[in-house]
Amino acid sequence: MSDVVLLLITGLGLGALYFLVAAGLSLIWGLMRVLNFAHGAFFTVGAYAGWTASTALPSASPWLSWSISLVAGIAAGGVFATLTEVVLIRPLYARPVGQVLVTVGVSLCALALVEGTYGNDPKQILLPDALTGTTTILGAAITNARLLVIFAAALVLVLLLLFLSRTRYGLIVRAGVENRAMVEALGIDVQRAFTLVFAIGGMAAGLGGVLAGAYYGTIDPSRGTSMLIFAFIVTVIGGLGSIGGSAVAAVLVGVLQQFLNFYAAAGVGDFAVVALLAVVLLVRPGGIAGSAPT
Repeated sequence: MSDVVLLLITGLGLGALYFLVAAGLSLIWGLMRVLNFAHGAFFTVGAYAGWTASTALPSASPWLSWSISLVAGIAAGGVFATLTEVVLIRPLYARPVGQVLVTVGVSLCALALVEGTYGNDPKQILLPDALTGTTTILGAAITNARLLVIFAAALVLVLLLLFLSRTRYGLIVRAGVENRAMVEALGIDVQRAFTLVFAIGGMAAGLGGVLAGAYYGTIDPSRGTSMLIFAFIVTVIGGLGSIGGSAVAAVLVGVLQQFLNFYAAAGVGDFAVVALLAVVLLVRPGGIAGSAPT
């Protein structure tokens, strides 16, 4: 029983990280029809910005250092995403192939810069004692850091849903997902919503980068790429443009990976996730909560 609980909560934590990346991907595609392959770079930049900020104050208390790393990671992800949209994506809205190429280029360049600056070796994350401790749930000892990741992702989900349903720009985003041309015809400045969505997606990815350090205990340059792959899978399974669908799909993918990799063999869970994606594309192309892509 304890193994099942441990795998379930570990899978929820992994799914939470997927969601933090997939939420931005889903919003960006839903409103802007941009396949943003640079999203993994936002994750990586956020992770290393958080690590750099936490090590810059060696005499600070562990909680203060950790809090500063969270703020730095979120800010770095948001700023990087905003600059990417304003400088590189905005001139290419009418050229989808150009969007793909430039976001892939941004991803590769960011990875090269991070590797050149910090090296390829994993960086150890120093956490407060409370986060390195464990909590026993139904006989399973769960690391508190993983519980924090789950809580943080749930909080982000709630905040995004409130943003989409209770704010002016949230309503513009939702309307743009349904019919962007109609929103523009009403004289609404959708461009600001574009930039805001990119910034929100980057902030969520940056937060995910910092929390991934807590989840795994280390950060490395390549983790953002692997996260991006599974986040794309989550986005498609959940439904392009659907935050709720992405959350459900992230939990499903994370838990499925953990159980199959443990009870079958390493790598079986990853294969099962890809197989699930193929089934969803064949049976329900629009995903769990989305409409069929056009």
